[in-house]
Amino acid sequence: MKFRWAEAVSAEDWEIYSHAIKILRDAGVSFMLGGGFALATFTGRWRDTKDIDFYIHPRDRMRAAAAVARAGFKDYFETKQYDRKWIYRSTRNGLIVDLIWAMANQRAQVDDLWFERATSIQIRGEDLKVLPMEEFMWCKLYIMQRDHCDWTDVFNLLYAIGPRLDWAHVIERVEEDLPLLKALLIMYAWLCPRMARRLPLKLWRRLDLPRAAGVRPNVKRDHIRLLDSRHWFAALEPDTQKLEV
Repeated sequence: MKFRWAEAVSAEDWEIYSHAIKILRDAGVSFMLGGGFALATFTGRWRDTKDIDFYIHPRDRMRAAAAVARAGFKDYFETKQYDRKWIYRSTRNGLIVDLIWAMANQRAQVDDLWFERATSIQIRGEDLKVLPMEEFMWCKLYIMQRDHCDWTDVFNLLYAIGPRLDWAHVIERVEEDLPLLKALLIMYAWLCPRMARRLPLKLWRRLDLPRAAGVRPNVKRDHIRLLDSRHWFAALEPDTQKLEV
């Protein structure tokens, strides 16, 4: 799969990102891309967050952190403290390089299955692995804070490739947190009723939800704009520009 929006990353930023990729490879650390790079891989749209997320196995966290530190990347903890239980955050020239081995809420850690299901892409001549679509969604599902919510990324994911997701795997991962998944899908159906109807019928039945709940023949207003005036929803934005962060 070609990474459509690679040209949207500036040459200066890519130089740092590619250097970090080389550092991890030289250290023998397996990784998958997450964050904005994963979102762009799945949706074809780029959200320039000025960072790159490397998902790694927990057993590699010390080796990976030591490798980027030796290469001159500074620990971001000196600038702003962060929770070291799930992430090592480093920085260079204003860009962030994150090493992630678990969810921030400790719901789960990266395991071998993540790597087995990873997507393969090519970015500027680099063959890379990307977080599986389902694990990407799983991680984003729990990020809902007063000043930050990642459901916006999940809505873009669902709009772009919702019918292609392995929903049985998503449900297996979510386990007892099914009410959270159900809430997400109900909200998605309110936002995009016609696209929601493209999701598998058996998914709605499995979750005991009306198919594409909230579908109405005459929608009076753009529901997305009721939530946020920023230009983050790919379906409504020109494909010639970046999405807003």
